[in-house]
Amino acid sequence: MGVIFAFSSFPSSSLPDYGSWDTLVKKAGHMAGYGMLAVALWYPLGWRRNAWLPALLLAVAYALGDEFHQSFVPGRHASWVDALVIDPAGALLGLACAAGLRRGRQRPRPPRDILPG
Repeated sequence: MGVIFAFSSFPSSSLPDYGSWDTLVKKAGHMAGYGMLAVALWYPLGWRRNAWLPALLLAVAYALGDEFHQSFVPGRHASWVDALVIDPAGALLGLACAAGLRRGRQRPRPPRDILPG
């Protein structure tokens, strides 16, 4: 959250310009940041199956607050598209990737009837 807040505190005049790739790079940055935030919020909830939704909702709530914060930064403006489309999409993608990685790490248990003893 601190990293997101810090990046959104930069005035637009100090942000790099990536030319024709500018929008794509910056929206990808939004998605990556909120993907990591959602995963970081899911972790303390114990990775429980239904706990991804509160993590997602908290990430979206932070996105809304951050867009409000940006409206006070010189040259920046609040973008509801970022807060309600781009950032939640990144959060969902991050949560899906984390769930897939966690699922891949879990080893299937052998059936009980073939266990010794």
